[in-house]
Amino acid sequence: MRHYLLFYKPYLVLTSFTDPAGRLTLANFIPVPDVYPVGRLDYRSEGLLLLTNDGRLAHRLTDPNFEHPKTYLVQLEGCVTAEAAERLSQGVLIQGRRTRPAEVAIIPPPDLPPRQPPVRPYHPTSWLRIVLREGKKRQIRHMTAAVGFPTLRLVRVAIGPLHLGDLLPGQWRPLTPSEIASLHAG
Repeated sequence: MRHYLLFYKPYLVLTSFTDPAGRLTLANFIPVPDVYPVGRLDYRSEGLLLLTNDGRLAHRLTDPNFEHPKTYLVQLEGCVTAEAAERLSQGVLIQGRRTRPAEVAIIPPPDLPPRQPPVRPYHPTSWLRIVLREGKKRQIRHMTAAVGFPTLRLVRVAIGPLHLGDLLPGQWRPLTPSEIASLHAG
């Protein structure tokens, strides 16, 4: 039987089911056996994670050749400029490689659940909505640092047609039949 789950990964949770250091992992939240995360969110990132035992779908969603969009809301230290946002949208050089173009928009502070622990107070901060069609390790953090605005908070809110919706940090739910169909169609 195939399983497809959406999970709102909280801050400071590993995207794995075990950790020799004893940190919180997916096993602390997901009681469904034999599902695996599709892609990763780093320890300090939050948001939407898809888990499944459908290996073919997982490959298609994570292979950059398929260009599946992943949408993030990103809080930055400082007042981000239109020029910095434009540089991000064109792609920036990270570790000798240029990132693919991204959709980038400066947005007002979004309505997100509070993070525990909260972001230390910085004055000022700004928010971006970034849509990537690739996913390198800590890519957004490296991208924003490259244009002079370190990332303070990073929340993935969508993977293709899937959205966080009403999920709160630590909550999960099975995908609906129509969500599963939309993933297989894409």
